[in-house]
Amino acid sequence: MIPQQIVGRKRDGGELEPKELRSFLQAYIDGAVGDEQMAAFLMAVYFRGLSPAELDVLVDVMLHSGDVLSPGASAGPRVDKHSTGGVGDKVSLALAPLAAEMGMIVPMMSGRGLGHTGGTLDKLEAIHGFRTRISLEEFDRVLESVGCAMIGQTDEIAPLDRRLYALRDVTATVSSLPLITASIMSKKLAESLDGLVLDVKVGKGAFLPEVAQARELAQAMVRAGEARGLATTAVLSAMDQPLGRAIGHGLEVREAVACLAGGGPPDLRELVVRLAAEMAVAGGVTDALEAGGAMAEAALDGGGALERFARLVAAQGGDPSFLEDLDAGGRGLPTAPRTTVATAPEGGIVAEIDPLPLGYGLISLGGGRTRQDQQIDHRVGFELAVRVGDQVSCGQPLATVHAADEAGMAVGVRAVGDAVRLAGVAASGRDAEPSPLPIVLERVVGS
Repeated sequence: MIPQQIVGRKRDGGELEPKELRSFLQAYIDGAVGDEQMAAFLMAVYFRGLSPAELDVLVDVMLHSGDVLSPGASAGPRVDKHSTGGVGDKVSLALAPLAAEMGMIVPMMSGRGLGHTGGTLDKLEAIHGFRTRISLEEFDRVLESVGCAMIGQTDEIAPLDRRLYALRDVTATVSSLPLITASIMSKKLAESLDGLVLDVKVGKGAFLPEVAQARELAQAMVRAGEARGLATTAVLSAMDQPLGRAIGHGLEVREAVACLAGGGPPDLRELVVRLAAEMAVAGGVTDALEAGGAMAEAALDGGGALERFARLVAAQGGDPSFLEDLDAGGRGLPTAPRTTVATAPEGGIVAEIDPLPLGYGLISLGGGRTRQDQQIDHRVGFELAVRVGDQVSCGQPLATVHAADEAGMAVGVRAVGDAVRLAGVAASGRDAEPSPLPIVLERVVGS
């Protein structure tokens, strides 16, 4: 196996034999293929793609480059969910304890913020003392005692994925559909799951804004799971405006807690309930989405999911006392020292709330990273006061900006102004009202 030949054939659109692709990947693991050669291969894949057979080899080698978790003596089906990420996406914080309350075991491995999207681990670390880096042994203990655990990818799981992702990040190949598929599915398959639900975001705030691309990714991941005997379902969900009203780590924890307490924004609750129902079907808890949805609604409204979340926080070293005074908005979570209100410059209909200015605005406020080693500010962010379709008058609040200082407040106000587009009222009557995407656009299942 000569690395240059492998790279050249893929560059020219050829299909590699499974044996030679496996040898190339193993040589990279062993150090016989260099980063520069692998970077060239990733760029070739970005432009030429992978055949189903090639993708199968990549998933398999990445999966078995590290440990595969033992399912243990689980008291229920092991089911997880993965999201491709979006602005205001705090679903995992509510979904993991909710699914556990419904009788599932949820070994959730999550990530940090990427680009303009926030990361579940960063949100969890807004809770004082919460540890997202724990050993696999402790991970298993938390799963056994609580029914769910939420950690980052460990050194033992799919180490080849970490190496390839680092190269993808610096070679502008992150958005390659086959590379995304292999990265996600290798880690999820390593969890020894009985069921997996994939939340693939669609819209301006998603990495894949077009429905066709999102559907293609969903279908590829479902095929990869089903090929290995894993019950896998995907939904395409809306990211044409931020999910919920809070953007920012501490603010999003508060909003997820409100959802667990039976409240919170309707769009957040709708998606959490739908994904919990999908997990229940994938795990065999029920065979009908309607029944799964009813179970999820009951667990949220009855307080069981919130109590489960408190146990999770305590089990992973966090201080759950902030949950004791929900009317105070989650007192005990980090709070920004400065706030200001961004107001409507004129009257009209909220025609659009573009997630991108708010996602990047959070980074500018210090709530995201421009370097991997950067510490983030869990206090800062935005709380939206409007949704697409609302009618507002001049001077009416659009959002509250939570900032560390005066300069941050100004940055935040500009971000809100860039995000919220108002449509005026024409002389002949109101302009055509905008139609935001439905929370769930499509469901993708195996053949």
